[in-house]
Amino acid sequence: MIQAIGLTSMPRRNGPPAVDDLTFEVRPGQVTGLLGAPGAGKSTTLRLMLELEAGRGVTLFNGTPLHGVRHPSREVGILLGDVPGHPGRTARNHLRMLTAALGVPAERADEVLDVVGLTGLADQRLSTYSLGMDRRLGLGAALLAEPRTLFLDEPSFGLTPREAAWVHALLRAYAADGGAVLVTGRDAKAMARTSDRVVTIDGGRLVADQSAEEFTRTRLRPHVAVHSPHAQRLAGVLTDGGAEIAVATGSRLVIYGTTSAHIGEIAYRNGILLHRLADEVADLGPVAPLSRADGREPAAASPADPAAPPPGKPAEPATPARIPARPRAAVAPATPAQPLRYELRRLGGIRTPWWIAALSLLASVAGALVLSRTGEASALSMMSGWVRQLPLPPAAMGAGLLGALAYGQEFRFPALAPAQVPVPRRLRLLVAKMLVSGAAALLIAAAAAVLDTVVLRAILGPGAVPLPTDRPTQAAGWAALAVGCAWAGLLAAGLFRTTALGVTAVLAVPLVVAPAVGLAVRSRAGSHLIDAAGALLSVVGGWPGGVGSTAAGVTGRAVQPVGCAFVLSLTVLLCAHLATVLRGRRR
Repeated sequence: MIQAIGLTSMPRRNGPPAVDDLTFEVRPGQVTGLLGAPGAGKSTTLRLMLELEAGRGVTLFNGTPLHGVRHPSREVGILLGDVPGHPGRTARNHLRMLTAALGVPAERADEVLDVVGLTGLADQRLSTYSLGMDRRLGLGAALLAEPRTLFLDEPSFGLTPREAAWVHALLRAYAADGGAVLVTGRDAKAMARTSDRVVTIDGGRLVADQSAEEFTRTRLRPHVAVHSPHAQRLAGVLTDGGAEIAVATGSRLVIYGTTSAHIGEIAYRNGILLHRLADEVADLGPVAPLSRADGREPAAASPADPAAPPPGKPAEPATPARIPARPRAAVAPATPAQPLRYELRRLGGIRTPWWIAALSLLASVAGALVLSRTGEASALSMMSGWVRQLPLPPAAMGAGLLGALAYGQEFRFPALAPAQVPVPRRLRLLVAKMLVSGAAALLIAAAAAVLDTVVLRAILGPGAVPLPTDRPTQAAGWAALAVGCAWAGLLAAGLFRTTALGVTAVLAVPLVVAPAVGLAVRSRAGSHLIDAAGALLSVVGGWPGGVGSTAAGVTGRAVQPVGCAFVLSLTVLLCAHLATVLRGRRR
């Protein structure tokens, strides 16, 4: 049982709240329809129930608010809008990535694809999907964790009649298995066919809470639609015969209390030309809203249609509304259940990372060939392809771009936040992204060094690239540079919510931060700092003078402009990112 009690959104500027004191229930084994015109507050109601938007009131899932449920994804599956998937990802890869986020086995993705009828299209990219296929994929994502409840925002809107019928059949089957379904819509006839109960809202306030049978009897009425150039003359004849004319504007008539056959016969007898004669069933529009739970008069009631027949009395809500004294803040979405597996699926499920790695390696080989012609480059520069005209080696720039994409794509294609809420910044997710991006950076750096060496020796001979004397130190420095670029791009993109600023931050380190650090290191205070650090290591470690000099040399290398700039930048970015994580937890 889901109980929505006193839901009220935050007031809008110069206007009433989108949802005002809304109370209703969603029962298991039934499809509950939330009916309203565009702008009536249907989507806002779902977001309030899911705690995705700040407001007043509470929604209880079997007596517990959603933030108190241990596994929310197993309690409720949601579909709010289109699937926010990367267009280059296949449906199977997208769902398998979501299985890692939800903590369910990867095989569940194939089961869901079969349920929604996408097995034969599972390996097609999302960019090729039609609206109906995209809606099927969204329903599959909502069903992944086998939730007890489904919240769907207009799932059949814009679909063909056959696709809409399939969606309605799926919802009916889900409810027949004991699940609870809350679906919004604007089509009264479709809602009456699909739902067991219909909750009608207008202006964010409750209008009626009825069974489907009562809704059909009181809110839907058959009528005859007539178009004629002599509409007023026909209206006079029909009125004399006892028919009820609801709408008489221009050449259009809406007539109650008779049949199309009877109207056609009367028109024929009176020589009245008819352009259209059809039986229809239409929604009569909302009735006056229910009174507020606290007994106060409503601020502004929505006017009823003056031409509509009087509706039946709506049912009273079963649970009294009780609005908390303080607004309830929106709850951020949870971190992935298996963040490392999720990040690996996210990285390997599209072609972009592979193209970046391949282009980085090709650029590194090209740079190494250019350096080999000058004959003045060091062995490490030739192995990394670092041409002087570039701010960073190609492999390091590729690692930085991969790091920036790790968070940039989360914000552009928010698979973790499919309800248009901010992408979660969680410590576990950050650690997983740092591990995966760091490992990818190390692989690209190692592949670049090996590939450059092999190509140069194959073209120029075995002695073209002499091995550096201090290979462990050089290798550690090369690896640290690649990982530092990846982490700088990752942290900056996560902080500024875009890939472009993440890449900009990576390039800003050697172009802006490093020169400033170089000026500081070359100053008298900087040289004193290096000497003091070496002396401190000698004293604390009890090392002899020679070893102390070596320690001072190592410290001097550590404060080289580029290395020190990356350490400083990573420290600042990491602290800023952790601050946002802690601030989100307090909220």
